[in-house]
Amino acid sequence: MTQTAESFKENYQKLQEIAQKLSDTSEVDIDELVPMVDDATRAYQLCKSRIEAVESALSNRLENDSKNDSMEHEQHD
Repeated sequence: MTQTAESFKENYQKLQEIAQKLSDTSEVDIDELVPMVDDATRAYQLCKSRIEAVESALSNRLENDSKNDSMEHEQHD
């Protein structure tokens, strides 16, 4: 598995862990809150960036495939 994919998985897992910790705890230690929010924000941004990169790559791939299909149909006509 590539480092980027692993990084996404690790960051997504971190988001899940922080969300679970916050939902399971009736009182959050105020000293832990800021570091948790910082970690969650960083993990979220990395995941979002990776998703956007994959969406862009897929979109480009689909556009290229569509153009290639159009060119093949024009050549056969």
